[in-house]
Amino acid sequence: MIVNFGYISLFLVVAIALGLLVITIPVLLRFVKVAPHHPTPVKNATYECGMVTIGKTWVQFNFRYYYYALLFVTLDVMVVFLYPWAVRLRELGTGALVAILIFIAIITVGYLYAWKKGVLEWQ
Repeated sequence: MIVNFGYISLFLVVAIALGLLVITIPVLLRFVKVAPHHPTPVKNATYECGMVTIGKTWVQFNFRYYYYALLFVTLDVMVVFLYPWAVRLRELGTGALVAILIFIAIITVGYLYAWKKGVLEWQ
């Protein structure tokens, strides 16, 4: 039992050390003058497709874009789970068939809910 906590603590120490290392290396390279640092007004300016913006620069997007993105990610996750299952279909047996049917049913209920809420309608 204590050995398991030792592995977890070792993992945490390595993760914290790696995080600190990734943060400190660029700072040290700048102090040693290995990483160039020559800021100019052009480099510090906000890049907006090469043109200076006119008017308000804060534009609020329609939240339906995020719904489409989430539905796309859901479909991708479904494909990621279905492909290995389909490749090993005969070896996995009926237990895996039932599990994947439950998974597809859950995804279908989510899509039907989104369809009922009008998320899939583009205006």
